Amino acid sequence: MSRKEKLVSKLLRRPKNFTYDELVTLLGYFEYFELKKGKTGGSRRAFVNQFTKHVIRLHRPHPGNLLKRYQIEEIIEELTKNGSI
Repeated sequence: MSRKEKLVSKLLRRPKNFTYDELVTLLGYFEYFELKKGKTGGSRRAFVNQFTKHVIRLHRPHPGNLLKRYQIEEIIEELTKNGSI
């Protein structure tokens, strides 16, 4: 099983320990890049697919690195709607 498949599987299990860093890696596999300037310069982040221009927006978790349950649900919904998973 590849790293991408493992991360997708982990995300779909909706774990309590899915990290922001894992999300960045996973979205990178789906050709998303993170915007860090302008309105997304603080804790707000936007990930844009470089081919479809699909945007996923969320708040970067702080002070920790773990995503909250609602964030995981939103990411699954967006990736499913986009046809990535």
